[in-house]
Amino acid sequence: MERDFKAAMAAEDQGDLDRAEALLSKLHDVHPGIFAVNESLGLLFASRGNASRALPLLQAAAREQPSSDAAHANLGAALYSLHRNSDAIAEFQHAVHLNPANESAQKSLGSVLMEEHRPADASGALTAALRLSPGDADLQLDCVTALLAANRLGEARRILSSFADADHSSRAQALMGEADEQEKDFSSAAMHFTRAVELEPNEENAWLLSLELLRHWTFDAAVIELKAASAKFPDSKRMRIGLGAALFGAAKYPQAISAFADLLESEPDNAMYADLLGTSCSAVMPEARPRCTALVHYAESHPADTRASVNAAAYLLSESDSESQRPLARKLLEAALTDDPRLPEAQLQMGTFLEDDGMWKDSIPYLERAIKLKPDYSQAHYHLALAYWRTGRKQEGQAQMELQKKYSRQQQDDLNRRLNQITTFLVNVHN
Repeated sequence: MERDFKAAMAAEDQGDLDRAEALLSKLHDVHPGIFAVNESLGLLFASRGNASRALPLLQAAAREQPSSDAAHANLGAALYSLHRNSDAIAEFQHAVHLNPANESAQKSLGSVLMEEHRPADASGALTAALRLSPGDADLQLDCVTALLAANRLGEARRILSSFADADHSSRAQALMGEADEQEKDFSSAAMHFTRAVELEPNEENAWLLSLELLRHWTFDAAVIELKAASAKFPDSKRMRIGLGAALFGAAKYPQAISAFADLLESEPDNAMYADLLGTSCSAVMPEARPRCTALVHYAESHPADTRASVNAAAYLLSESDSESQRPLARKLLEAALTDDPRLPEAQLQMGTFLEDDGMWKDSIPYLERAIKLKPDYSQAHYHLALAYWRTGRKQEGQAQMELQKKYSRQQQDDLNRRLNQITTFLVNVHN
C-alpha cells in the first residue's frame, strides 16, 4: 500500500493525473478508511474540477482526522465549489478554530463571508489572515474592502495609509474613493475614482466613478461618463440603467426614454425597466415620445403590473392622437383599478379621463379617492376643483384650488423622489 501511495504521489507530481487517480482509486477500494488516501484522492478530484466526487472523500477524511485543520479547510473548499456556502463557512470556521494560524483558511473564510454579505465577520477573518501575512498587497485590499463594508473606517484608513505605491494601484484608489465617500468628502472621492479609471479603465472602475456622480446628482458630468462607458461596455446593463437615470436627472427626458425603452425591448418581461420607462414617459415635455409605445406593449402583455398600466394610459391620453387611443387607455385604467384600487395615480387618471368626456359628476369620486390616498396630490386637487366648479360646487372648488397652489411643487417633488429611488437602486446594485 505504501509503495502504491508513493507511486500515486509521484505520478501526480509529474502531472500524470490519470495514473495518480487510478492508483489512488484502487487503494481506496482495497483499503477503505485510510485518511491519506481519502484526502489525496479527494483533493485530486477537486483539482480536476470534480467537486461532487471529491466531497464524500474529503468528508470521510475530516471524520477520520477531526483535529486536522487542513482536512476541514479542504472540505470547506469543496463545499464552496458546490455552492454550499453555509456548510463551507462552518468547515472554514472549524479549521481556524483548530488552528488560528491557518492563513489560507482565514482568507477562504473571509471571502465566503463577504459573498454572504457578512462584512463584519469577514473583516475579522481577513484581518487575522493579514496579521499572518502583512506584506500581502491583495490581502490588504481585501481587508479594506471588508472593513469599509462593515463601517470600520478608521481601521480601513490605517491599512490604506501604509499601502505601498497606492497612487499607482487602481483598486487602492477606488477604495480610497469609497472611504472618502463614507467621510462625505465627495470632491476627494471623485478624484480617487477618476484616478482609478485612469490607471485601469475597466467596467468596474468606470461604474464606480459614474455612481459617485449619480449619488450626488452631478447629472451632466454623469451623462458624459456614462455615454462613454456604455459605448465601451455595451453589454453592461448597469451602465445603461445609469445612463438613463443621468439623462432623467438632467431633464433630458426624450433621451432617457430612449435609454429605458432600449432596455425594455432587450428584456420585454422586465418590470423594473418598464417602471423606469413609465417614470420617464410621465414627465412633462413638449417633445413627442414615440418610444413610449414600448411601455404600452408591455402593459398590454402584463396586465398584473398596475403601475405600468397607469403609466401607459397616461401616455396614451397625452398624445396628439389620443382620441383613437382612448378605448385602450380606459381598458388599462379599469384593469389597474380592479387589481389595485389604492393606487392614487390610477384614480386620478380615471377621473381626468371622465372629465375629458364631460362626465364631471362621475369623475368626482375617483378624484376624491386619489386625494384621500395622497393628500398632497396637486394634480388631483386641480382636477377636483374643475369638477366641483362644473357641478355648481364653487366654494368647494375654490378650496381645492387653494390646495392645488399649496401643493404646486408636488409634481416636481414626485419626480425628484423617483429619481432618489432610482439612484438608491443603482447604489444597491453596486453593493
